[in-house]
Amino acid sequence: MSVRQWRELPRTVTHLIGASPEFERRFVATLDDPDTNAGTVVQTIGCTHGSSHPEIAWAECYEVTVNEAYEDNRYWHEVVAKYKIPEADEEDIDLLPWLRPDVWKFQTQGVAVPALTYYDGSTQKPLTNSAGDFFEGLTVDEAQQKITITSNRQQFPSALAAAVTNCVNDGSYLGFATDCIKVQGISGEQAVEQVNGQEVRFWKITSELLGRQTGWNLLLPDVGFNYIDGGVKKRADVKGPDGEMVASANPIALNGSGGKQAGASLPAILTRRIYTRISMSNFFGTPPN
Repeated sequence: MSVRQWRELPRTVTHLIGASPEFERRFVATLDDPDTNAGTVVQTIGCTHGSSHPEIAWAECYEVTVNEAYEDNRYWHEVVAKYKIPEADEEDIDLLPWLRPDVWKFQTQGVAVPALTYYDGSTQKPLTNSAGDFFEGLTVDEAQQKITITSNRQQFPSALAAAVTNCVNDGSYLGFATDCIKVQGISGEQAVEQVNGQEVRFWKITSELLGRQTGWNLLLPDVGFNYIDGGVKKRADVKGPDGEMVASANPIALNGSGGKQAGASLPAILTRRIYTRISMSNFFGTPPN
């Protein structure tokens, strides 16, 4: 089953205002068998995806249509090839899916987080009342950015997905400081394309990152029912109604080292990192300019 001969019909050019011109070539191929594979016909003529136009070298073929039974003759097939000048973001598109660049998407939105601190001028302090007690159930709005990376791979990176999920950035990344971006998850699904008559199977991978202004570390007020004095843990106590010292019913302010805060000083703020750090640029790269 092959192409006995083929001829090209007159070419056409379409140019709309505000758009790049498009070029069309039409061919009629005569076959020795009406069941000849369409890919064989296209390969024989030479108008495969990504090939250049014979007159306009910078115009590339982006669509090929094979119409069987041209003029009701099953031994004649019509081939229509369309060409255009690639846009800036299409110039590096490869026919093989896994060689194409990743696609990045950014979406910013607000989210409610627990309100534990406030700013006094430029100083961050615990959010308490004048007696040093914390308010319960307060939340504050914070901006977060969802970053979605769509990529094609020959295999699904299951080990990598498990290793980096719930990890945070170990340095400045995408405009966020250290510990401010977390890997939410990596998913994938099988896909198939036909490239120049050949079936190509691959995986479509979606990686989701989430960046927060204040980061993913816990900012905890240093309070508790116990304190350290001379290397010994002791129970926090307060004066009772009769002047005797009794165990405190409320947590007391600590200084960040286990000791009591002096006087009516506010508790220290403890920063606790609970997620593993990774170099995200090594795993996910960076978006193209």
